[in-house]
Amino acid sequence: MDLFEQEKPQNPKDLPLAVRMRPVSLEEYVGQEHILGKGKLLRRAIEADRITSLILYGPPGVGKTSLAWCIANVTKSNYIAINATTSNVEELRKVIAQAKQKKSSGKKTILFIDEIHRFNKAQQDVLMPDVEEGNPILIGATVHNPYFSLVAPLLSRSLVLELKSLKEEDILKILNSALKDKTKGLGDLKVKADKKALAFLAKTCEGDARRALNALEVGVLTTLPAKDGTIDLDLAAASESMQKKAVVYDRDEDAHYDTASAFIKSMRGSDPDAAIYWMAKMLYAGEDPRFIARRICICAAEDVGNADPLAIVLANAALQISEFIGLPEARIPLAQAAIYVACAPKSNASYLAIDKATQDIESEKVQEVPDHLKDTHYSGAEKLGHGKDYKYAHDFPGHYVKQKYTRKKVKYYQPTDSGFEAKIKQRLEKLENNK
Repeated sequence: MDLFEQEKPQNPKDLPLAVRMRPVSLEEYVGQEHILGKGKLLRRAIEADRITSLILYGPPGVGKTSLAWCIANVTKSNYIAINATTSNVEELRKVIAQAKQKKSSGKKTILFIDEIHRFNKAQQDVLMPDVEEGNPILIGATVHNPYFSLVAPLLSRSLVLELKSLKEEDILKILNSALKDKTKGLGDLKVKADKKALAFLAKTCEGDARRALNALEVGVLTTLPAKDGTIDLDLAAASESMQKKAVVYDRDEDAHYDTASAFIKSMRGSDPDAAIYWMAKMLYAGEDPRFIARRICICAAEDVGNADPLAIVLANAALQISEFIGLPEARIPLAQAAIYVACAPKSNASYLAIDKATQDIESEKVQEVPDHLKDTHYSGAEKLGHGKDYKYAHDFPGHYVKQKYTRKKVKYYQPTDSGFEAKIKQRLEKLENNK
């Protein structure tokens, strides 16, 4: 009997639900379509039983351990799992020796090392010669970018794959599967789960299936059944089992739009405290930080504009940073940007200008480009009179010269006296008066 079989407990119900629900086939595995979808490299390698050493990295609960377990089962390999925080070189040598013994009898060994980034260079070096020969086949898991934590030779011998946070629909699929499965899950219990309760777990687990399943199990097992044996898992029970308050914030209903509206209007109204409050509510309720960052960018352009041109720069930086580092740290640059936009001087002159110009384009005859502004970078342009009498601004004092840029005079941008825009207004007035 191999280790893969030995690790199966006599009574699976003694294990946590998240462990019991680990998939044993690719069909059962949920999520990570970018690497496991039909025709993708990893799926083809698993199905063809041509697995090489892998390094899986990504946030907690996205399926790194489950994928290793699934691969071992599908390929019928001997499976050994260790944790780098408690393992040492002596154990590694024993595992490698055991893998060689199995190989002599014609069976591959998959060595799963959780938190592999915890191994020091010496421990990683011990793995190198045998990993290169595929004995054992290494599957390392880490929440850290392996290019910063693992030695280059080990990386060069492995396929590095990033696993991403699971989507809410993926989590819901996993939860519903656990509720229906009578062998591994909670299907032998009469559980009546409220859709809002499951949606709450899927949203607040932040893409972590293990956290969602643990909360589901706690909620079901700690709820007293009714007289007929039915266990009602409602929103209150889900909230308590997740140890997170349920905030009224449904993305398909008014609460979502009302909160986003309050957030924007608080920034527009120069109330940084209110803006941060509504932002905190959105983040707590599981809102995508990119949605929040986009709202800040829009407000920076629409409501601050040229009164403080740095606002949109900071807002865009917060958007990029939040995508790069993710939560929970992303809340900090988002808060900085929201506060800056809220405190900045306000002007909607740019917003009004583009709206008025768009209205004219839609409702009036579109003006033709004046001949002196037309392109001259082709043969025959001069014969058509294109570019004739055009005045190059940099040839004149102050890099400015009076000339028409539209056939019919238009006026859209009307700068205010707010912040930096006051200087823009002064400059435009000076140029206008420069006869």
